[in-house]
Amino acid sequence: MNTQVNISTGALRGSIENGLHIFKGVPYAAPIDGPNRFRAPQPRESWSGVRDATQIGLISRQAPMPPPFGSPLPDAGADCLNLNVWSPDVNASLPVFVWIHGGAFYGGSGVEAVYDGASFARNGVVCVTINYRLGAQGFLHLADHFPEFAESGNAGILDQIAALTWVQQNIAAFGGDPSRVTIGGESAGGMSVSSLMAAPQAKGLFTQAIPQSGAGHNGISAKTASVIAGEVLRRLDVKPGDSAALAGVSDEQLFEVQLEVLELVMMPNSDLFQDEAPSIMAFQPTYGTAVLPVQPIEAIENGSAVGIKVLTGATMQEFLVFAVAMAGMMSEDMLAAQLTATFGSAEKGQAALELYRAHRPSALPFQITAAVETDRMFIVPARRLADAQLKHSPDVWMYRFDWASLLYDGAFGACHALELVFVFNNLHDPAATYMCGDNAPQGVADAMHQAWVAFVKTGNPQHAGIPSWPRHNTDDRPTMQFNTTSTLGHNLNADEMALWDGVL
Repeated sequence: MNTQVNISTGALRGSIENGLHIFKGVPYAAPIDGPNRFRAPQPRESWSGVRDATQIGLISRQAPMPPPFGSPLPDAGADCLNLNVWSPDVNASLPVFVWIHGGAFYGGSGVEAVYDGASFARNGVVCVTINYRLGAQGFLHLADHFPEFAESGNAGILDQIAALTWVQQNIAAFGGDPSRVTIGGESAGGMSVSSLMAAPQAKGLFTQAIPQSGAGHNGISAKTASVIAGEVLRRLDVKPGDSAALAGVSDEQLFEVQLEVLELVMMPNSDLFQDEAPSIMAFQPTYGTAVLPVQPIEAIENGSAVGIKVLTGATMQEFLVFAVAMAGMMSEDMLAAQLTATFGSAEKGQAALELYRAHRPSALPFQITAAVETDRMFIVPARRLADAQLKHSPDVWMYRFDWASLLYDGAFGACHALELVFVFNNLHDPAATYMCGDNAPQGVADAMHQAWVAFVKTGNPQHAGIPSWPRHNTDDRPTMQFNTTSTLGHNLNADEMALWDGVL
């Protein structure tokens, strides 16, 4: 059965599935080919007749991720600035949840099965998932090399802003209320949410935010991003200012060089990041620019998101899924060297090692590394974001996802991205089975999904299926711990958290 709506650029034909109105591959901006490749997103031209919106659209060019995540990949191409909508009633005026996918800013898409928005729609929320430019197409900071592409280092963020602008202009046609928009995302998607909280051009496009496993400490300074762009241009044999040569670079060539640079930054002693902390993400939002004047956490601290209600947190063992690969090679000496570098001195590194190990007496070196990196990359930034926003809004809540997968002898634990199938209540998806096994607890999905639904609808994640969940404060730091039995924690791992004062 089909359904039809009219938006600013023309008529759309979607499908009705299990009573839900679903529209896929809806363009929100022009294709990014030709002169548009590094420009801010351009307006989409109107079409005549009724455009089919029953099939997924193209996604941004990327390498395949390990199965089953994003595998096999949908087709990629220039017409990738599109989105998907799930609505229970196109004649209503319902709250809206806009989801921004993760993938380290070089992978992922809004069409992955785990992000199917049907559960949100069944609970009275219009759910939108978006695609945006990734990698060099989305975050290659060319401003110092090609002034006409001054915004290229944040093209992906500008895509997200264009999608949110589209929501403001068109979501009423799908039964959504443009004055009640919540943005959410995980990993690079969570970092995107924080970037949008910091971006002046995004002001007024949403009223609530859910940054998951990605807070405001992300981004690359314009200085370093310009060095990375210079390396890309060198490998492409394009001289600064030679617009014709840059235009002649194919998408395939750009992508191949992108992969080379991503590999380069992961090599020891890479100097592409100069005096900044090394990162495996060579392409991410650029601050010190008109789009992001300062790093997101600094902007939020200074009140860039006044009044925005925030729900934020992370999983208990974020980094474990990445550290497993180091299990056989990580030695005690390597661990000590890592903590010395992280905390700034051998003395502080040793003190941190002793404390982390005291809480995990049987942990192997790679597991200690995972605990430290979980805090450095995810837990501490989430706390800092909550504290920063609390100065400008009383409506801040924190969570931690504690349910640990027992698959593979528990090697992944409560790891990065594990909570997604619970948030979207999609435990039937193959990705859920791959990470959680055949018997993932529906009760955890019910507790978490309903909290997200409640927050989108009311601005408060409290619901009857979980304990009383107070707003964030810096005295006892209440944190909802989602598990087979969800509990409210206070000042979690306070002694370990204290180690990071003055470090991060």
